[in-house]
Amino acid sequence: MITAEQNEQLHSWFAERLPVDAYESLLTVTVDREEITVVGTVPATESVAAFRERTREQRIEVAREAEELYRRKVSWAVQDGEELTLFTHLAVPVMTRLRQPERQVLDTLVAGGVARSRADALAWCVRLVGRNTDTWLTDLRESLDRVQQVRAEGPDLTDSQKSES
Repeated sequence: MITAEQNEQLHSWFAERLPVDAYESLLTVTVDREEITVVGTVPATESVAAFRERTREQRIEVAREAEELYRRKVSWAVQDGEELTLFTHLAVPVMTRLRQPERQVLDTLVAGGVARSRADALAWCVRLVGRNTDTWLTDLRESLDRVQQVRAEGPDLTDSQKSES
């Protein structure tokens, strides 16, 4: 997880490299261990499909540079009113061990036609939690940012270990 300051730097990096006419405005740059997702608003005079085609080469060029620098895949999206359209994005497998009561929840979602598989059911649960606990997750992320800041301000343990040798 990256700090809010690192996220701001990443946002600035993309804002500096994207052509002025690419997005109407750059909304968010979100990052995790595998992927950076860049979201902006599509110009009012343009369809999502036209925007995607017009900016393809520019986005590829910026993505190549970012992927080499940050060692993560870059995904692109546009916000058009209330509609978010992702152009490219990763679906990353996640391994977990679940006990029977947890598996039964997933199996109930599959049996009820909510999901096609346990994997889909788990993704559905994660989306549901994300939607219903957004404020709590935001508070938790901010707390993690603060923990990383405090750690960074602490002593460098590798230096003290070298001097003891």
